[in-house]
Amino acid sequence: MLSLAVAGVLVYLLSPITVFGYGLPPVAVVAYATAVGVLIDLDHFLIARLKTGTWDAVRFCLTNPTAAVADQRRIFDRGDVGVLSRLLSHLVVIGVVVPALALASVSLAVLTAVVLYAHLLSDVVWDIWRLDRYADASTDELVRALR
Repeated sequence: MLSLAVAGVLVYLLSPITVFGYGLPPVAVVAYATAVGVLIDLDHFLIARLKTGTWDAVRFCLTNPTAAVADQRRIFDRGDVGVLSRLLSHLVVIGVVVPALALASVSLAVLTAVVLYAHLLSDVVWDIWRLDRYADASTDELVRALR
Protein backbone atom coordinates (compact mmCIF):
# COMPACT_ATOMS: atom_id res chain seq x y z
CA MET A 1 0.00 0.00 0.00
CA LEU A 2 2.83 2.39 0.83
CA SER A 3 4.39 1.96 -2.63
CA LEU A 4 1.04 2.61 -4.28
CA ALA A 5 0.52 5.81 -2.27
CA VAL A 6 4.06 7.06 -2.90
CA ALA A 7 3.75 6.26 -6.61
CA GLY A 8 0.45 8.10 -6.87
CA VAL A 9 1.91 11.23 -5.25
CA LEU A 10 5.04 11.09 -7.41
CA VAL A 11 3.09 10.69 -10.65
CA TYR A 12 1.15 13.80 -9.68
CA LEU A 13 4.25 15.81 -8.66
CA LEU A 14 6.87 14.73 -11.21
CA SER A 15 7.11 15.54 -14.88
CA PRO A 16 5.97 12.69 -17.12
CA ILE A 17 8.25 9.66 -16.83
CA THR A 18 10.10 8.85 -20.02
CA VAL A 19 12.25 5.87 -20.94
CA PHE A 20 14.55 6.29 -23.94
CA GLY A 21 12.47 9.32 -24.92
CA TYR A 22 9.08 7.57 -24.79
CA GLY A 23 6.51 8.78 -22.28
CA LEU A 24 4.93 6.21 -19.99
CA PRO A 25 1.23 6.40 -19.13
CA PRO A 26 0.70 7.41 -15.49
CA VAL A 27 -1.17 4.19 -14.72
CA ALA A 28 1.82 2.16 -15.97
CA VAL A 29 4.16 4.24 -13.81
CA VAL A 30 2.01 3.67 -10.71
CA ALA A 31 1.82 -0.07 -11.47
CA TYR A 32 5.59 -0.22 -11.97
CA ALA A 33 6.36 1.67 -8.76
CA THR A 34 3.94 -0.45 -6.76
CA ALA A 35 5.53 -3.63 -8.13
CA VAL A 36 9.05 -2.36 -7.35
CA GLY A 37 8.05 -1.54 -3.79
CA VAL A 38 6.67 -5.04 -3.29
CA LEU A 39 9.17 -7.08 -5.30
CA ILE A 40 12.20 -5.72 -3.44
CA ASP A 41 11.15 -8.09 -0.67
CA LEU A 42 12.00 -11.08 -2.84
CA ASP A 43 15.51 -10.67 -1.50
CA HIS A 44 14.19 -12.17 1.75
CA PHE A 45 14.00 -15.55 0.02
CA LEU A 46 17.62 -15.38 -1.07
CA ILE A 47 18.73 -14.37 2.43
CA ALA A 48 16.74 -17.25 3.94
CA ARG A 49 18.32 -19.63 1.42
CA LEU A 50 21.81 -18.43 2.33
CA LYS A 51 21.12 -18.71 6.07
CA THR A 52 19.21 -22.02 6.13
CA GLY A 53 20.66 -23.82 3.12
CA THR A 54 17.16 -24.65 1.87
CA TRP A 55 14.48 -23.14 -0.32
CA ASP A 56 11.76 -24.02 2.23
CA ALA A 57 10.31 -20.50 2.23
CA VAL A 58 9.90 -20.55 -1.55
CA ARG A 59 8.34 -24.02 -1.43
CA PHE A 60 5.98 -22.84 1.30
CA CYS A 61 4.81 -19.88 -0.81
CA LEU A 62 4.34 -22.04 -3.88
CA THR A 63 2.15 -24.48 -1.95
CA ASN A 64 0.42 -21.73 0.11
CA PRO A 65 0.20 -18.70 -2.18
CA THR A 66 -2.35 -16.91 -0.01
CA ALA A 67 0.21 -16.74 2.81
CA ALA A 68 2.40 -14.50 0.65
CA VAL A 69 -0.38 -11.91 0.69
CA ALA A 70 -2.52 -12.61 3.74
CA ASP A 71 -0.14 -13.88 6.42
CA GLN A 72 3.51 -13.25 5.62
CA ARG A 73 4.56 -14.11 9.18
CA ARG A 74 4.08 -17.78 8.27
CA ILE A 75 6.70 -17.74 5.50
CA PHE A 76 9.96 -17.47 7.43
CA ASP A 77 11.04 -18.94 10.74
CA ARG A 78 12.61 -16.64 13.28
CA GLY A 79 16.18 -15.89 12.25
CA ASP A 80 15.74 -17.02 8.63
CA VAL A 81 16.09 -13.46 7.35
CA GLY A 82 17.13 -11.12 10.16
CA VAL A 83 16.78 -7.38 10.46
CA LEU A 84 20.31 -6.36 9.52
CA SER A 85 20.60 -8.85 6.64
CA ARG A 86 17.30 -7.61 5.21
CA LEU A 87 18.22 -3.94 5.47
CA LEU A 88 21.68 -4.54 4.00
CA SER A 89 20.20 -6.49 1.11
CA HIS A 90 17.69 -3.73 0.40
CA LEU A 91 20.49 -1.15 0.37
CA VAL A 92 22.51 -3.27 -2.06
CA VAL A 93 19.49 -3.67 -4.37
CA ILE A 94 18.77 0.08 -4.28
CA GLY A 95 22.44 0.91 -4.90
CA VAL A 96 22.56 -1.32 -7.98
CA VAL A 97 19.10 -0.81 -9.49
CA VAL A 98 18.79 2.97 -9.27
CA PRO A 99 22.07 3.85 -11.04
CA ALA A 100 21.40 1.19 -13.68
CA LEU A 101 17.96 2.65 -14.36
CA ALA A 102 19.43 6.13 -14.64
CA LEU A 103 21.16 4.97 -17.82
CA ALA A 104 17.75 4.49 -19.43
CA SER A 105 15.77 7.19 -17.64
CA VAL A 106 16.74 9.60 -14.90
CA SER A 107 13.08 10.27 -14.10
CA LEU A 108 12.38 6.54 -13.73
CA ALA A 109 15.47 6.18 -11.54
CA VAL A 110 14.28 9.02 -9.30
CA LEU A 111 10.81 7.47 -9.01
CA THR A 112 12.34 4.09 -8.19
CA ALA A 113 14.72 5.61 -5.64
CA VAL A 114 11.94 7.44 -3.82
CA VAL A 115 9.66 4.38 -3.73
CA LEU A 116 12.46 2.14 -2.47
CA TYR A 117 13.57 4.77 0.05
CA ALA A 118 10.01 4.88 1.42
CA HIS A 119 10.02 1.07 1.62
CA LEU A 120 13.37 1.03 3.44
CA LEU A 121 12.28 3.83 5.78
CA SER A 122 9.09 1.95 6.66
CA ASP A 123 11.16 -1.19 7.34
CA VAL A 124 13.41 0.74 9.74
CA VAL A 125 10.43 2.33 11.51
CA TRP A 126 8.80 -1.12 11.84
CA ASP A 127 12.02 -2.63 13.20
CA ILE A 128 12.40 0.15 15.78
CA TRP A 129 8.78 -0.31 16.85
CA ARG A 130 9.38 -4.07 17.25
CA LEU A 131 12.51 -3.58 19.37
CA ASP A 132 10.34 -3.49 22.48
CA ARG A 133 9.67 -7.22 21.92
CA TYR A 134 13.34 -7.86 22.62
CA ALA A 135 13.64 -5.77 25.80
CA ASP A 136 14.00 -8.91 27.96
CA ALA A 137 15.82 -11.03 25.37
CA SER A 138 19.25 -12.46 25.98
CA THR A 139 22.15 -11.18 23.92
CA ASP A 140 22.18 -14.43 21.91
CA GLU A 141 18.45 -14.11 21.10
CA LEU A 142 18.88 -10.49 20.10
CA VAL A 143 21.85 -11.24 17.87
CA ARG A 144 19.96 -14.13 16.18
CA ALA A 145 16.98 -11.86 15.53
CA LEU A 146 19.06 -9.04 14.10
CA ARG A 147 21.28 -11.08 11.79
